[in-house]
Amino acid sequence: MSWTPQATTESGQWVGNGLRFATREEAEAYVVGLALGGRNTRVVESPDPVNYRWENGRVVRRQD
Repeated sequence: MSWTPQATTESGQWVGNGLRFATREEAEAYVVGLALGGRNTRVVESPDPVNYRWENGRVVRRQD
């Protein structure tokens, strides 16, 4: 399980990207930047594996 950020499009549809975080807190920290752009945001659970982390205020690709 992972957490994925989503934002609304101009038409109001929820969309995500390929980022999957280990914790809800990491995903929420990421969406702050999207919300500053005037978009509605949310964080939802995903069955996908974790592939990124939030570190020192930036997104870092996870190396396995």
